[in-house]
Amino acid sequence: MSTTKTMIPLLSLLLLLLSPLSTTASTAAYPTIPGTIDTSVSSSQPDNLIPIRNEIYGNGKIFDISHRYINDMPVWDSKDGLGKFLSLPASMKNGSLANNSEMKLPTHTGTHVDSPGHVFDHYFDSGFDVDTLDLEVLNGPALLVDVPRHSNITAEVMKSLHIPKGVRRVLFRTLNTDRRLMFKREFDRSYVGFTKDGAKWLVDNTDIKLVGIDYLSVAAWSDLIPSHLVFLEGREIILVEALKLDDIQPGVYSVHCLPLRLFGAEGSPIRCVLIK
Repeated sequence: MSTTKTMIPLLSLLLLLLSPLSTTASTAAYPTIPGTIDTSVSSSQPDNLIPIRNEIYGNGKIFDISHRYINDMPVWDSKDGLGKFLSLPASMKNGSLANNSEMKLPTHTGTHVDSPGHVFDHYFDSGFDVDTLDLEVLNGPALLVDVPRHSNITAEVMKSLHIPKGVRRVLFRTLNTDRRLMFKREFDRSYVGFTKDGAKWLVDNTDIKLVGIDYLSVAAWSDLIPSHLVFLEGREIILVEALKLDDIQPGVYSVHCLPLRLFGAEGSPIRCVLIK
């Protein structure tokens, strides 16, 4: 068989494999959801670039439960919100070869994770930072539950939820979601969180190692430090705060949360998704 005859099928196969990349690469990385406009743009339409920012992917199977970082999002105990947190010191419009942004914000901003060093200074000094958190705890089967709306998460509320033994990851949806507190610029001290006795009941009576909640603190304002101490003292429970849990049915999902590897930091922004 000649070399030419051998190369023809190989070239055809190579073209077949490469052709989808040239036609769909722009939408594969930035997919749209059914019912939205197609954002793919041909070279003849350079000015018609309209990005779509999705909350749900994979035909309703993947939910982004992280909040988008914007200037008006709430930050801890402030009326003014986050404010400007991005700058563009290197800009192509000003002659730079590429755009390069810089970001400055507190590590406990938006959807974020707490490490034991957040409330225990000796843990902080010993290096128990976000880089030491167990990714196995942050990824796996999780239960999304609706919490009774009339109170903070007390021991009695925890009992009423009847969370089975063996469940290791629970996301608690509260009145915070109904009130859309994470979409309001001013921090609200009346948010729902765990009381000290609610945190202690969880630690003593469940197998939960990942506690997720829908505002900037897992602990109620009235028990802010005591609840954190209960959760983090044993260095087994990981707290994920300010989750976006709107319009998702309660039930079992696969949760995937990845914090930044910030050496020496007691908190970190985190990207979390739920998968059916």
